[in-house]
Amino acid sequence: MKAIILEKNGGPEVLTIREIAEPQTTEGTVKIKIKAFGLNKMESYKRQGIMGPVAAPTVLGIEAAGEVVEDKSGRFEPGQKVITMMGGLGMNRQGSYAEYVVSPADNVLAINSDISYEELAAIPESFGTAALVLDKVLKVTAGETLLIKGGTSAAGAAAILYAKFKGVKVIATTRDANKSFRLKQLGVDYVIVDNGNVSEEVRKILPDGADNALDIVGSDGILDTVAGVKAFGQVTVIGLLSGAPVLQNLNLMSQLGQSVKLSFSLSGLLGTKAYPLTETPLNLIAEQVASGKMASLRTATFTFDQIAEAHELMDSNKANGKIVITI
Repeated sequence: MKAIILEKNGGPEVLTIREIAEPQTTEGTVKIKIKAFGLNKMESYKRQGIMGPVAAPTVLGIEAAGEVVEDKSGRFEPGQKVITMMGGLGMNRQGSYAEYVVSPADNVLAINSDISYEELAAIPESFGTAALVLDKVLKVTAGETLLIKGGTSAAGAAAILYAKFKGVKVIATTRDANKSFRLKQLGVDYVIVDNGNVSEEVRKILPDGADNALDIVGSDGILDTVAGVKAFGQVTVIGLLSGAPVLQNLNLMSQLGQSVKLSFSLSGLLGTKAYPLTETPLNLIAEQVASGKMASLRTATFTFDQIAEAHELMDSNKANGKIVITI
């Protein structure tokens, strides 16, 4: 089969297409013929060496959409439309940048709608993470306010769309004023251009602060996010667009003194006992996108042999949504 191989760290040009052996199913796994897959920042970081040097030839990719070829878990039928994500894909097992992938059955979900594979591939990781945070961690409800810091990223856009679907009022930020239009397209109620004082701008809109916040930017700007949340609110961090969310000096009394809860949420929980894929709203979201009731997260589509160009766009931070590769 054809696969995109990472053999050394570097720019997008280091990704090469090779013929490799198809992965084989083992007990409790599902073999999937990939139709399309989405790109994620984690894959760019691994390619660049930010997550450490490449120790051996690697097939990246943490999500995909396709059809079942073989299932040794007994849960799925050949030809069934499915998505897969996490479960070690692209990390400790072959990833989805290939024609076939073998995933743990717990990390595979049957899709019931007639959504195209191209659109479906934009959903798993981004919307799965959004649902994990909004439903399980922040537990947002209709009528509440949510601050989303880093709204034009794929994860941010998914969180906006899902929050609006749930009836939540959204304040979203961008560091580029030219991207404000994209946030409005997604249905954001208030747009803030992030100049390092987001909390001040939030409190001009909501004097008491937002009910909750999702931070996708990371770095030490997290404390500015915390300052924009009301007493007894919550802040969850899921991203590191500006660097790892490391706080060298955290004064709990002064910086979290309004009893604001601060947490980091890992998408690796998707497909585990803590959050089975069958409990996620991913099928509902696929139906909403297929019917046109929810906007598509996909903003760019490339073919398999255009992987370098796709990574170049991802690195530029100009996609303003999800980049999808079709096979």
